[in-house]
Amino acid sequence: MGRTSTFLLSAAAAVLAGTMPALSAWQPQKPIEFVATAGPGGGTDNLARAVQNIITKHKLIEQPIVVVNKGGGSGAEGYVYGKASAGDPYKVIFGTSNAWQQPLVSKVAFNYTDLTPIAAMAQDEFLLWVKQDAPYKTASDYLKAAASGEFKMGGAQSKDTDEVLTRMIEKVGKVKLTYIPFKSGAETAVQLAGGHLDSHVNNPSESLGQWRGSTQRPLCVFSPKRLPQGPKVTATEGWGDVPTCVEQGLDIKQYEQPRTVWLPGKVSPEQAAFYVDLMKKVQATPEWKDYIEKTSQVDTFLTGAELEKFIKEDLERIKQVAGEQGWLVK
Repeated sequence: MGRTSTFLLSAAAAVLAGTMPALSAWQPQKPIEFVATAGPGGGTDNLARAVQNIITKHKLIEQPIVVVNKGGGSGAEGYVYGKASAGDPYKVIFGTSNAWQQPLVSKVAFNYTDLTPIAAMAQDEFLLWVKQDAPYKTASDYLKAAASGEFKMGGAQSKDTDEVLTRMIEKVGKVKLTYIPFKSGAETAVQLAGGHLDSHVNNPSESLGQWRGSTQRPLCVFSPKRLPQGPKVTATEGWGDVPTCVEQGLDIKQYEQPRTVWLPGKVSPEQAAFYVDLMKKVQATPEWKDYIEKTSQVDTFLTGAELEKFIKEDLERIKQVAGEQGWLVK
């Protein structure tokens, strides 16, 4: 009896027994590139490197991983690179909500539908930061000072999450802020420390070192409740000591940014499923829990229909602000 006949008989027997022979799942066979759609040191770069380190430490895959930064064009460079890599499962793109927000407000050569969504792995908080020696102690003090003249507000990239929040602060606080975009939150923090800005709206991880080093401090967090305390950042304060912005007279109850992972378009369902499973394994490690705690992010995992629903709802929210600012691409 030939090999084919033997396999068919075995398969038939398996069916009768209620099982089928397992098909071999897709596995990467060469090095993988993690593409951070922002400059070094920012929240997106930190996420890509944290995931890389966890995978390497726990040997979750056998292939090596290299992180590359493609943050040009407010992150568009990385997404266009992903679009151009259609069908290549060895390019993993790390980004934020700018994957779907950017095409709404800028003429870029990609749409989020050109990519394959893997997961949203965390929700990152935003805080209002000022220099350590700034005279204002609360968000209300800050708004009063900003009303007397134009303040310079820094942020990562333009017409993106940082600038959207800046425009919301302007509207709610009835002030005018000059927004200055930089390649990453890390660069923005350096500019504030050097006295070139009056404030910025970085995520916790992007200004952790500056707060610890006493060059800047958070006034408030855009969250409905105070963050978990966690370990102390300075000798006397931790994230849980930062008041909410509503507590301090800035009525923006919640503003968060999802940390997202993508593959290029036209990859196979098996390849996408491999990375969904890989990211779930990353989240199950103690190192991931430590990363979430140290960066004061909200641990989450949205994939498939849940992620698609989140994207569509967020697009509706951003359309309102973008429409008011005249940003919508016609």
